[in-house]
Amino acid sequence: MIPNWFLAIASVTLVSLLSLIGFAFISLNEEKLRRIIFVMVSLAVGALFGDAFIHLLPESFERSQSTVKTSLYVLAGMLGFFVLEKFLLWKHQHVLDSASHVHPVGYMNLGADAIHNLIDGMIIGVAYLVSVPVGVATTIAVVCHEIPHELGNFFVLLHAGFQAQRALLFNFVSAIFAIVGCVVSLLIGSHVETFSQALIPLAAGGFIYIAGTDLVPELHKESNPVKSLVQLLAMGTGVGIMLLLTKMK
Repeated sequence: MIPNWFLAIASVTLVSLLSLIGFAFISLNEEKLRRIIFVMVSLAVGALFGDAFIHLLPESFERSQSTVKTSLYVLAGMLGFFVLEKFLLWKHQHVLDSASHVHPVGYMNLGADAIHNLIDGMIIGVAYLVSVPVGVATTIAVVCHEIPHELGNFFVLLHAGFQAQRALLFNFVSAIFAIVGCVVSLLIGSHVETFSQALIPLAAGGFIYIAGTDLVPELHKESNPVKSLVQLLAMGTGVGIMLLLTKMK
């Protein structure tokens, strides 16, 4: 019989490989990518807000022993990313290198996504500690969630100024944190609950901050009524996808 830990690692590796989904778009020329980014950034806004308010926050309060403490974790996530953005903006203005043309939101998104992937890996690891069927079902749910999520991340990185190949690489590095989370959960077992009670609301706060303060203002730069309607529909689609994923739990 195949050990549960082996199946858990294999499952979380599959989830991590989904970060390379952007490879399907890497061959497109710059003009086509720009047209797609216009829609996909709007989709990412909806997905980030939807993920935070439909998945992460309800799960945070469900797991929480103290709603006040959980709320403070969410605020800590938002304030933490505010401080991180201040630091990255300072570096952006003072360090003249090839990376200085990348907007800080790209690095912030990678940081929040790394936390998110760490949690996904921990959840999959714990599920396999319960049983193989529970582990497989949890993996399927995470895969369905990660496909739109990772695609949105890829286009946010492109929007931030990353070259397509570099966006793929950094997105994959962020996804590897899922493997780290899985290994941690397999090693410490029941103690994972304590970590997730803090990490999940922190990730939610990070996603809310990124979507609300960095991406939404970018969308407001578009004043064409038709394109603005497309943005709104894409945002609604992002939220709708996150809502549909609740049916798989």
